[in-house]
Amino acid sequence: MTKFELFARSGTAGIAIAAALANASPGHAQQTEQSPQNTTVETSGGTIVVTGSRIRRDPLDQDAPIVYVGQDDIAKTGLASVNDVLQRLPSSGGGLNSKFNNSGNLGNPPDGGGVGAGAAEIDLRYLGSRRVLVLVDGIRYVNGASASGVPGSTDLNSIPESAIERIEVLQDGASAIYGSDAIAGVVNIITKKSQEGLRASAQVGGYGQGDGFTKSAQVSWGNGRGPTQIVVGANYVQQDGVLAGSRAISRFPAPYSDTCLDGGCSGFVPLGRFIVFGTPNAQGQIVRNDLTLRGPVIGRNPVYNAGNPTDPASDFKAFTDADRFNFGPFNYLQIPVERYGAFINARQELSDSINFSVRGIWNQRKSKNQAAPLPFGFGPAAGLTPVLDAITVDATNPFNPFGVTLDASNTDLVYRRFVEGGPRRFNQTVTTIYGVATLDGSFDVGGGSKWYWDINAAYGRNKAKQAMYGNINSDRLRRALGPVADCTDECVPFNIFGGVGSITQPMLDYVMFTQRDRSRQSTFSASANITGSLFDLPGGPLGIAVGAEYRKLKGSFDPDPIVAAGFSSDIPALPTRGSYNVKEAYAELSAPVLSDVPFIDLLEFTGAVRWSDYSTSGSTTTLKGGVNWKPIQDLRLRASYAEGFRAPSIGELFGTQSRFDQPINDPCSTSTTAGQNWNNNPTIRANCIAQGVPAAGYAQANPQISVLVGGNQDLAAESSKSWIFGGVYSPSFIPGLSIEGNYYDIKIKGAIQAVNAEITLGQCVAQNDADACALVTRAPGGGQLTFIEGLLQNIAGIRTKGIDANLTYRTQKTSAGRFGFTWNNTILTRYDVIVPTADGALVVSREGTEQGSPSQAFPKWKSVGILDWDGTSIGATLTGRYVSAIREPLADDNRLKARFYTDFQLRWFPAENPEAFGFALGVNNLFNVKAPGCISCDINNFDPTAYDLPGRYYYVRASFKM
Repeated sequence: MTKFELFARSGTAGIAIAAALANASPGHAQQTEQSPQNTTVETSGGTIVVTGSRIRRDPLDQDAPIVYVGQDDIAKTGLASVNDVLQRLPSSGGGLNSKFNNSGNLGNPPDGGGVGAGAAEIDLRYLGSRRVLVLVDGIRYVNGASASGVPGSTDLNSIPESAIERIEVLQDGASAIYGSDAIAGVVNIITKKSQEGLRASAQVGGYGQGDGFTKSAQVSWGNGRGPTQIVVGANYVQQDGVLAGSRAISRFPAPYSDTCLDGGCSGFVPLGRFIVFGTPNAQGQIVRNDLTLRGPVIGRNPVYNAGNPTDPASDFKAFTDADRFNFGPFNYLQIPVERYGAFINARQELSDSINFSVRGIWNQRKSKNQAAPLPFGFGPAAGLTPVLDAITVDATNPFNPFGVTLDASNTDLVYRRFVEGGPRRFNQTVTTIYGVATLDGSFDVGGGSKWYWDINAAYGRNKAKQAMYGNINSDRLRRALGPVADCTDECVPFNIFGGVGSITQPMLDYVMFTQRDRSRQSTFSASANITGSLFDLPGGPLGIAVGAEYRKLKGSFDPDPIVAAGFSSDIPALPTRGSYNVKEAYAELSAPVLSDVPFIDLLEFTGAVRWSDYSTSGSTTTLKGGVNWKPIQDLRLRASYAEGFRAPSIGELFGTQSRFDQPINDPCSTSTTAGQNWNNNPTIRANCIAQGVPAAGYAQANPQISVLVGGNQDLAAESSKSWIFGGVYSPSFIPGLSIEGNYYDIKIKGAIQAVNAEITLGQCVAQNDADACALVTRAPGGGQLTFIEGLLQNIAGIRTKGIDANLTYRTQKTSAGRFGFTWNNTILTRYDVIVPTADGALVVSREGTEQGSPSQAFPKWKSVGILDWDGTSIGATLTGRYVSAIREPLADDNRLKARFYTDFQLRWFPAENPEAFGFALGVNNLFNVKAPGCISCDINNFDPTAYDLPGRYYYVRASFKM
């Protein structure tokens, strides 16, 4: 490290108080006590409807922790996706983003929602995106679609950034206010409703390595104020991909490696792997030969010596780790994404007290995933699909070098990497339409009280298509490998034995197909709300809001007919279709019982109740209560209790069974890297032998194991209880300073999720748990781990606790300009997953650890510190982002060291009219900090929920207003 780097890093650390940094909000994301920036909503009497309540109030009096993110805040991050901005929030646990490249690598994750390729989701409190409710102007948005399932989450890539005025993030449970899904919090996207003139901006950026270029542009126009208000806009984003082979961390399956000998490479190899025949050992068990070719055999059949399978004069040799296939370079670290979007907001005053408005969104996303060429094969220990596992190669197949039929009597598995078919490519197109019509108004009640009402109807639809290239029709493969007499008409005998280059074009044409999948989700809702004040209390008017809502949700997933018939050689899938409706009613009260008395500048109690009736999950009632106390004007203390409810989604209920290819280290394998295993734990060895592993042991053929995943129509709704205690101190003798702290405690009962396959396997081999072992399948004879069941269920629960600590200071305008400083932190003190076992429950503590597959880090401390300055015509922002160290329990407690990222932006704008034009230059990850290598993560040795893509990201941005 140079002296300059040392000095700069030390300076940044001091600015951001790096000694205590934890994650925080981006840009100038303001906390509860700061009013929204760039707000253009009408505020009659200084009151508006703020996220977390249906009662109109002064936004400075909010009684729950809310973060505001405005357009200026987004612009100062240099990020082209609003989802990436939100994932920097201190309370964010990550979620899908463009650093996920799961298609072809992992299959369908165990949540019933499919891969979600190209989608962007927000997770709060590490509770998953399904437990975060996304609203647009206070009304539910349609769930996503990515042509691989029916997800229960919102795809933020379907919302045009040009439509966004600001985003309000409620970091508190709100099921009693908004209904199902609002367990971890609520993200409310406020759109532009009033604008005068034209605004436009454009940005281009890329990584210092010369890749990952992103171009974005957005424009909006409004006719200004008046009885008729119209705002229209559009945006375009194009993001190039970054291949894993271009970064040292991901060139090989082991972090920062340059050889397969470090582990992780695949047993599906271009030269073929043949675990066949064999001789009995001392215990009478057959020990199969584990063979591969010495090199490609083209124009003839390989020579095999049955008496000496590794005869130097033959074409076969013993398979070793050096022969494994490096699939890493084919993956994307950042997927290509292209998005087009447009919106319209129109509002017409019908009278002095009645208005009619319509809002519309159209968006199209085109994205790509890529994986290494297809791994395929056959044999009872292959662990692929029922069709492939049952294939036999007939003795009459003209390419069979063994002279006999290969079947379960003499073959464990034959693996081949389909390099002739090229990388597996997945191209998604997702089209979104969303519209809302609202009739709203107000009326006066005796005594000067004003009441507000609104009636809304909304419809949203996501329609997705996906084309996959590089797949094999296993039914045709079965025929092409079978008796040559049955391979007639268009059938071409298939050569799986000759190694790379031996599969000819006619063979490819016969077995390959283009897989075309599609999915669709739609939501219709109608709601009515009324809010006002009943009478005055000693502390102010008693506010009330009541309302009712109806929703109808439909979802479907239709895989390619060849896939649905069971003949895919990649991920199996079946059609999914389902729907449900819900009827709800709610009431909310705000009672300021005292104000302006000694030690009680304000004492307010709040409460809400909501009744919900789901056609699939029955009826339930949720409650919420809170207190907001200001002993003095400068200090606000608050507490809340909330009950939560989440009904299972369409995918969770009706999702058909599929496969998740999870990287798993089998403790029963002699080549395992698990901490406690066959080699060092006699109890595990004995259990493994009892479960079918040969006494001489076995070597795991492939690091990825098939996990059976899917929905469950017997799922019950999950419920939650959450407590938040906090306070805000804004000393009047230091204007602009705000110090906030919040403690949260969330407990989910009957959480809907699958037990992680690693936990299931661990319980089986370490504890000989009968329930767990019933979910684990091994190949007979050889002991190969082939299959683990991981269907969705209502597990015992989740318990998480933590602290948010935030400091904000912004000066008044001075001769040197205006300065701002924010330091926002989240400290995770507890995160327990409680899963059922045969004799009770197992508590898995996640805080400070990496979950592994699916990738998810749970750092104990995340933070962002921001120093901001705006002068007369120049401005600058310096940001420090910190992620504390975590460990990998699934990789012998490998430690991922803490990371500190530094971002810098320099801005110019005309002094006489700062909003007329703006120009900015910036770099994210200024000091090129490398992400820590993750051994247990899904792919790319990198956790995309916690760390930046390796490399400096440079960008330039221009904006104007007229």
